[in-house]
Amino acid sequence: MLRRLALTAVVSLAALSAAAPAATASAGPLPRPLLPLPLLQGDDGRTHLTVVISGSGDPAADGSYELECEPAGGSHPAAKHACERLAQLPGESADPFTPVSPDAMCTQQFGGPATARVTGSWRGRSIDAAFDRTNGCEIGRWNSLRPVLPNVR
Repeated sequence: MLRRLALTAVVSLAALSAAAPAATASAGPLPRPLLPLPLLQGDDGRTHLTVVISGSGDPAADGSYELECEPAGGSHPAAKHACERLAQLPGESADPFTPVSPDAMCTQQFGGPATARVTGSWRGRSIDAAFDRTNGCEIGRWNSLRPVLPNVR
């Protein structure tokens, strides 16, 4: 009886492990990360970003904008200046698209309810980054991308 019970347990575990990948795959796609992703195959290294702003307190700044660089264009209200800012970023020490580390020591100040989402491609890198103004680190990160992100207070 004990041998039969052990054999049943082994067969049951084998069946579960074989079914696990199928169960995981049917659960739907995983959420996209908010970290810079590696170079996309076939990407020409150009910049094409979608910038979505909400809660800025300025109805003219809130909305969804397309930004293309080299040459500057799209529906972004300050495309030329935004592209100039993006061109400066590789020479600076911090990557503005990388989220603030959970271990970072940030001042506890609130910069307002503005949020932003930047997706697309920057210099051949896939970008999917979220921004807010919930503490000093996040405010600094937001401000480092002005005028890609609007000047809010």
